[in-house]
Amino acid sequence: MNKLSNAKQTQVVAALVEGNSIRATVRMTGVAKNTVVKLLVELGAACDKYQRETLVGLRSRRIECDEIWSFVYAKEGNADPAMKAAGTAGDVWTWTALDPDSKLMVSWLVGHRDAVAYRLANRVQITTDGNRLYLSAVEGAFGMDVDFAQLVKLYGSPEDGERTYSPAVCIGCRKTAIMGNPAPEHISTSKVERQNLTMRMSMRRFTRLTNAFSKKVGNLEAAVALHFMYYNFGRVHQTLRVTPAMEAGLSDHVWTLAEIVALLDRA
Repeated sequence: MNKLSNAKQTQVVAALVEGNSIRATVRMTGVAKNTVVKLLVELGAACDKYQRETLVGLRSRRIECDEIWSFVYAKEGNADPAMKAAGTAGDVWTWTALDPDSKLMVSWLVGHRDAVAYRLANRVQITTDGNRLYLSAVEGAFGMDVDFAQLVKLYGSPEDGERTYSPAVCIGCRKTAIMGNPAPEHISTSKVERQNLTMRMSMRRFTRLTNAFSKKVGNLEAAVALHFMYYNFGRVHQTLRVTPAMEAGLSDHVWTLAEIVALLDRA
């Protein structure tokens, strides 16, 4: 990777952040597979470090949380028991926390769960789905200093009778105030759920029903960190007409891919 020119590194990163697989990136750029993976892992670590240092003291008023499923090495049912016990194979969840106003991805964690409290500068309203893990996670992170609600969607069977690929029909939802005094009109997870689609379209390893998956947890963590670096700082949001980082006051310009690649020099 160190022998690649900055232009070639930028070309590789451009292919990755637009949703191409490792092998597709190899074919498009002519860079060796191991070099592409090495660049991804090292740049992902640099992006993660930069955002952990930058995404602090945020003035967010609302946060929407959700989780997205993927797997590493093999699906849970096919994974070797020893590898599952070691955490190197099986189901993996990526937990995300989005500011629906600035569209900034405030925090994420590949694995179990994460607290976003240390990144926020004021009391915040949080909305999650009905996953019971959020009950203890939010209380553990914020104590009682939070307005917390859960939105549970109610589903019926697909109208056409196809159960394998057709999504269930949402027939209603139930809003429940868990803690504090959440504003009912802001109890929503629609923005963070839309972000899940962006993740699946922008990272090949999240694509469903394909053979595109991560071989190592570290590779998945690097891909997620690079994705959110580009999403937060380098990609103009269609509605905002600026990047989420600019909307949140964390940046004064749209980052180029060359600037993102330059984070390697800071790491």
